[in-house]
Amino acid sequence: MTDVYIAPSLLSADFARIAEQIAAVDEAGADFLHLDVMDGRFVPNLTWGPKIIGDLRKLSRRVFDCHLMIVEPEKYVDDFREAGADIITFHYEATPHAQRLLTHIRSLGAKAGISLCPQTPVAMLQDIIEDCDLVLIMSVNPGFGGQKFIPRSLAKLREARDLIDARNPQCILEVDGGVGSDNIREVVDAGARAIVMGSSIFGTPDPGETTRKLRALVG
Repeated sequence: MTDVYIAPSLLSADFARIAEQIAAVDEAGADFLHLDVMDGRFVPNLTWGPKIIGDLRKLSRRVFDCHLMIVEPEKYVDDFREAGADIITFHYEATPHAQRLLTHIRSLGAKAGISLCPQTPVAMLQDIIEDCDLVLIMSVNPGFGGQKFIPRSLAKLREARDLIDARNPQCILEVDGGVGSDNIREVVDAGARAIVMGSSIFGTPDPGETTRKLRALVG
């Protein structure tokens, strides 16, 4: 079985207990900590900027998987890299020069990721897949946690898996939205190798134990 990365999404954590909750999933073997950055324009919600990510960086040495759901991401990637982001993912729909931005993120020493909203076909990656270190398939409409998984996303994951295997096998295929114990095996079987989960981890009484159980489900 190919390695599967578990990526708890801190958007769903209790920020009054954030150090404790990060420690719990960290000790349980989470691979990435997923950080959702929302600007109230690209998506209808506001979260945090580089300052908070810089502060959270002090709490864990895990990979910081920073997902920019913002317009004009090219203006801000340097700041997020300086704050400690290891992977910086932006939306294909949010910038006219995706290839340029992927190259720039790599030049900063971070891994470069690109995300597709549910309505954006995998075919849009044909001309840039070799420039991607990570492809994120949104299995809900971005903006809020706790949404239901869109079933069509399984077919999209399989399409992305085929493209990655054919042309950039080192690229990580990630999925975000509505994934939990009931369908984590399905998304892995469809080709996902990094699984973002928010409420299905932090919405449970013991996020650390939940992380361990989810890990056991995928080997």
